[in-house]
Amino acid sequence: MDFIGILQGLWEFSGFSVLDWRNLVMILVSFVFLYLAIAKKFEPLLLVPIAFGILLANLPGSEIMYDSVGLTDFEVQVAEGAHWYDSGVLRLLYIGVKSSIFPCLIFMGVGAMTDFGPLLSNPVSLLLGAAAQLGIYIAFIIAIASGQFTPDEAASISIIGGADGPTAIFLTSKLASHLLAPIAVAAYSYMALIPIIQPPVMKLLTTKKERAVKMTQLRKVSKKEKIIFPVVVLVLTALILPSVIPLLGMFMLGNLFKECGVTERLSDTAQNALTNIVTIMLGTCVGATANGQTFLQTKTLLIVCLGLIAFIFSTAGGVLLGKLLYVLTKGKVNPLIGAAGVSAVPMAARVAQKEGAKTDPTNFLLMHAMGPNVAGVIGSAVAAGFLLMLFEH
Repeated sequence: MDFIGILQGLWEFSGFSVLDWRNLVMILVSFVFLYLAIAKKFEPLLLVPIAFGILLANLPGSEIMYDSVGLTDFEVQVAEGAHWYDSGVLRLLYIGVKSSIFPCLIFMGVGAMTDFGPLLSNPVSLLLGAAAQLGIYIAFIIAIASGQFTPDEAASISIIGGADGPTAIFLTSKLASHLLAPIAVAAYSYMALIPIIQPPVMKLLTTKKERAVKMTQLRKVSKKEKIIFPVVVLVLTALILPSVIPLLGMFMLGNLFKECGVTERLSDTAQNALTNIVTIMLGTCVGATANGQTFLQTKTLLIVCLGLIAFIFSTAGGVLLGKLLYVLTKGKVNPLIGAAGVSAVPMAARVAQKEGAKTDPTNFLLMHAMGPNVAGVIGSAVAAGFLLMLFEH
């Protein structure tokens, strides 16, 4: 074989020969995400695995998401001689995403890390958490009005506005599983990019005087209140919306581990080891669904745009109700904490704290913002249950 033939053979067997421009675009996107996560520290625990999953899925010839027997399609006809273990490693792990196992486990971990004290000491936080779900309904209306989506698809897309990745995966897997990849990527990516998305909206809708408001110290919540609260909320919510039990049930179980005082080891495992393991697998699998050849489509890009719109309106909804409370309480409520009503815990609360500190470095809003933040988790789960009740067949 001559030298030219050898070079030609090397080219044909290399990844360069099959590299599609769409995969190249997604590889560049993964580099941007890695830069934001590592250099700018934008929620690296989420963004690093998502970015690396995108990179893995778009490297030519990796077949890391290859599905040999329809692992994530439980109605598929398996070809004779096919074996599940021939599937790509991330496709095997993706079963945990599609079946909602990972989202529910993440909710348990988040519950174990959640302190309902700020919410219980300031019950008006529930209203802020509810107002910050506005983007869900705005995005649903826009999606329907576009004529590009069915009601089931529109409901799945709209839940991105809740800023809750596990809830988005849970709802989409039941209503529009064919859209799970773009919705999951959009939901988790926007959660990680909250420090970029929310501040402009918060500044646009508030005055410097409002942002400088210092809120009074919260009352001390008793241990008994913290133990009773998750049980009561779960029972009442489940009786009204039974479909929300898997998510809210795991969330409240994790919280009970933390608050009951007799399951320290379980609480520690849920908060740390379990959450870290599932976050790695969930984030990487979600990123790996963004293969350029299937991801860069008009409908997918429209979903990403609708998700951003949902995030913006959810932030605005919380801030606007915060402004109303500022007026009603004669300046005792800082409207910035309303933006924390989206359920990205604790990212949104940290953004509220940071923006308040920019106006007045002595202002400490974090604990006040945690009330609407944890209320948003309940609010997004309830919204998902409501949409599931309306559209599940």
